[in-house]
Amino acid sequence: MPRSNGTRVRSALTALGAAATLAAGVLAPASATAATPRSHGERYVALGDSFTSAPSVPRQTDTACGRSDANYPSLVREELGFGRFTDVSCAGAATEHLWQRQPVTGNAPQLAALGPDTALVTLGIGGNDVGFMDVLARCVHPTGEVPRDAPCQRAYTREGGGDELQRRIDDTAPKIAAALDAVHRRAPHARVAVVGYPTLIGDDVEGCRRSLRIADGDLPYLRGTVRNLNAMLRRQAVAHGDLYVNTHGTTFGHDACRPFADRWVEGLTTYPRIRPAAPFHPNEDGERAMAEAVVDALVDGP
Repeated sequence: MPRSNGTRVRSALTALGAAATLAAGVLAPASATAATPRSHGERYVALGDSFTSAPSVPRQTDTACGRSDANYPSLVREELGFGRFTDVSCAGAATEHLWQRQPVTGNAPQLAALGPDTALVTLGIGGNDVGFMDVLARCVHPTGEVPRDAPCQRAYTREGGGDELQRRIDDTAPKIAAALDAVHRRAPHARVAVVGYPTLIGDDVEGCRRSLRIADGDLPYLRGTVRNLNAMLRRQAVAHGDLYVNTHGTTFGHDACRPFADRWVEGLTTYPRIRPAAPFHPNEDGERAMAEAVVDALVDGP
């Protein structure tokens, strides 16, 4: 039988309460920790890029970073009852902006938000290191006929050159490893969850042609690229003893190729008056699904 919402929340709070007890330097019996979860007085910090910040999703609280108070960190904070919460996620952020100021937005280095009092950290980053914007510029056909072949895949897998996007994923792996090392140094008592990317491209070819305007032959290639990126994030999380949050599974069947009413991730064209969201990003339903995946991972994870 599925756990009730209240049971799920209490379980997550109990696990996080143990981290909070350590942060306070108090050795308490397990029964006391379980009876009085301490995460209400501890802090949750969210780090990440636009898939975390949720640009255009109402209500926007930081327009420079495209940050919404209905993004998945805000919903996780609400469900788990954190009294202290810092969300420094920002559109356009790459792993370098964990350490460096983000020039376009002026966002401070995201790691600066962490401290010994941090009980939970979620990290959703890596797509901009791989070059999501470059991929969209090459692979989307906003006007004219959408090709049936695979021009994007050819561009990234030239003969003898291997797979450029896979190379970028491989090059991003040590950056994620360094990021997780830095998170643990700055927040040594925190539980850390690496949040993967949701399902963007489904298997409805005609739906993808209409919504994403990506060539038919490129769909499997790009679908596989996102899958490989998520697999790399999962490997790094596991190697560091952290949780991996599978938002791909949570959003499966609600990708941008589905009928409009069923989409939790938007396509090229969005409808701000009906359902505000950025192109190729989760809408409010998608952020809610991602929040559910985070809480489930905290409840069920080690």
